[in-house]
Amino acid sequence: MWQNPPNTLQLLATDAHVWRVPLQQSDDALEALLAVLDADERARADRFRFPKDRRHYIAARGTLRLLLSRYLAMPVAKIAFDYNEYGKPALAPELTSLDLRFNLSHSGDMALYAVTLAREVGVDIEWTGRRLDQPEQIAERYFSQAERAALRNLPETQKRQGFFNAWTRKEAYIKARGKGLYLALDEFDVRLDPAQPAQLLATRDDPAQASRWQMQALDPGAGYVAALVVEGGGWQAYCYNWCV
Repeated sequence: MWQNPPNTLQLLATDAHVWRVPLQQSDDALEALLAVLDADERARADRFRFPKDRRHYIAARGTLRLLLSRYLAMPVAKIAFDYNEYGKPALAPELTSLDLRFNLSHSGDMALYAVTLAREVGVDIEWTGRRLDQPEQIAERYFSQAERAALRNLPETQKRQGFFNAWTRKEAYIKARGKGLYLALDEFDVRLDPAQPAQLLATRDDPAQASRWQMQALDPGAGYVAALVVEGGGWQAYCYNWCV
């Protein structure tokens, strides 16, 4: 699934580019990434209590700037962001001539970035190594009735995978919609069965949304589960390793 990017990067309207980036960086690499952050981002980095969280933030945010500068063919210092009322990041209005859309997620020691043209996009990654004693109890609080039933019906050996399938797919969807947790997680259904392809099954807040989006499971590597959601159909995902 994951490949090194071509020498000439071309993003078509029917493409969804997904980038896999390790967040564990050397001190020298981290200093270089810190240098591309703006003043607000540096201030935020300094507010992290734990050094690991600070390093991961610098790596994730700095890489985002480098990645977008590559697509936009402009100096990284000119990259600027805007945010909608729910906090979803986007390029600042003066940089939207290409109608480039993006989303990012990080968990554990890995980050994923999704980039599209003129299509809203959401991506989510979760590290499965974290302690999760009772996934069904979490599902009872956040999942829809149909999803809870689907999780209960899985064999015990598949329930953990099913839980993370649902979680990443639901997170990717609400990020694509741009509403974050203002969109209740139990207001829509996703397919979570590990033996079946990812799919948005129902959207009770707006039934038309179910056919507006397509969902795809991603395999970032051992110990991680991820999902991609893109507006519309007829697109293909291309998964790349980030190479500096």
